[in-house]
Amino acid sequence: MPKTQLIKNLALVATICAFQYVIAAESGNFDAAATYQSTCYACHGTGQAHAPIVGETIEWEIRLEKGMNTLVKNTIEGLNGVMPARGLCIICSDEDLKALVEYMIEQSQ
Repeated sequence: MPKTQLIKNLALVATICAFQYVIAAESGNFDAAATYQSTCYACHGTGQAHAPIVGETIEWEIRLEKGMNTLVKNTIEGLNGVMPARGLCIICSDEDLKALVEYMIEQSQ
């Protein structure tokens, strides 16, 4: 990866992390919809890195066949070197990540 691209990627991650802290501080409670917009949408709203797009029912049904526990585990640990561990949500607990997965599935039905 070229050095300029690496710097851009790091800047994006820093921006996302800062935005997550603002959301958490303002709300005091976990908001799956707001967190989805700040962390998940970049891939799951656009299809980047072959991520299943929220709203594409069939794509999410295929993933649900693996079971909710597997989807949450993949979210926590990352997947195939493409899905980053914790979806880059450094402030999300495991329960928050589960709520995010549930939110994306609900929005895809």
